Amino acid sequence: MKAFIMAAGAGTRLRPLTYEIPKPMVPVVNKPTIEHTLDNLKRHGILQVAMNLNYRPETIRSYFGDGKKFGMKITYSNEKKLMGTAGGVKKMEKFFDSTFVVMSGDGLTDIDITKAVKFHKQHKAMATMALKAIDAKFDYGVTITDKSGRISKFIEKPRWSDVFANTVNTGIYIFEPEIFEYIPKNTFYDFGMNVWPKLLKNKQRIFGYVMDEYWTDVGNLAEYRKGVADALDCKLTVRIPGEQVSPGIWIGKGTKIQKGAVLKAPCVIGSGCFIGKSAIIDEYTTIGNNSRIGEKARISNSILWERVRVEKNVRLTNCIIGHSAKVSEDISVFDGAVINID
Repeated sequence: MKAFIMAAGAGTRLRPLTYEIPKPMVPVVNKPTIEHTLDNLKRHGILQVAMNLNYRPETIRSYFGDGKKFGMKITYSNEKKLMGTAGGVKKMEKFFDSTFVVMSGDGLTDIDITKAVKFHKQHKAMATMALKAIDAKFDYGVTITDKSGRISKFIEKPRWSDVFANTVNTGIYIFEPEIFEYIPKNTFYDFGMNVWPKLLKNKQRIFGYVMDEYWTDVGNLAEYRKGVADALDCKLTVRIPGEQVSPGIWIGKGTKIQKGAVLKAPCVIGSGCFIGKSAIIDEYTTIGNNSRIGEKARISNSILWERVRVEKNVRLTNCIIGHSAKVSEDISVFDGAVINID
C-alpha cells in the first residue's frame, strides 16, 4: 500500500514561525511534524510515500531526501501553483495502483491505519474519511453518518446552526483508485469542498471511520502548543529522540549538563546542547539540538527550536523560540512570546 502526504501548505496561521520553514517542518518534541506522520505510516507497513511541495520545498526535500535513511521510499510532486488537496493527489494519479491513504503533513496523530483500512475494505468503500469526536469549536468539516458508518451529510465550513454532530473531518482518507474519476485534471480541486459532496450526490459508497486514537491539527499556535504538551504527556504514540534518563526526561547525545542544573519532567533536551550551572528546565519544555542555555536561566513550558542561545539569568515562560534565536542575558519573556531570528 502507498500513501500521499499533503505538504504544500505555507502555514500562515503559524507565522512568524513559518516565515522560514513550511508548516509540516515545525518541530514537535524535536522532530518535524511530518516525520511523526512517516513514523506512523512505517509502523503500519506503508513504505512508499508521495508528498506534494510548494512553499519552501527545498526544506522538506533536503531533510528527507529519497527516504532511504528513514527506511522508506519518498517521491515528490512539485506544485509551482497550488492544486488544492484533491488536485495535488490527482497530479500523482499514476503513482497509485491500489487502495491508498492520504494524510496531512501538519496533522499530529497515531491513528491505527491498519484498523482503518480494514474498516474501509470490510465496507467495500470507494472512499473512507477518518473522523474524530471533539469538544471544541468547529473549525473543521462536520460529518454525519448512519448506523453503518455510511456518510449521509457533510458540511465543510459549518456555522453553529449547522452542527448536528461532534465528529469532524481529520483530513485522513482511504481511497480506491476509482476516486480519480471524480477529480478533474490540471484544476484546483478540494476534497472537502468538491470531492466529498460530489461522491455523496452520486451516491457512492463513502464511509466515516470514527477513530479512537489521538489527533490534532498543528495549524495555529494554540494547537501547536497543545500537540507538544500532549506528546510530552505520552497521550499519543511518537518516538521521542534521545535517551529517557528518568521518567519523562529525554536527553540527546553529546549534551552537557553542568553542576546544579535542574531538569523537571516532562521535558526533552536535544543532541549537542549545553545546560549551564544552576539552570532550571521546567516541565513541558523542549530544547532543540545544538542549543545553549546559560547559567541560572529558567525555561518553563516553552518550545525552543534548534541552535537557540539563551544567556545567563534569562527567564522564559510559555514561549516559542525559533531557529537560531538569541535571548540576551538578564531579561524575562512571558506568556506566548514568539521570537524568530536567523
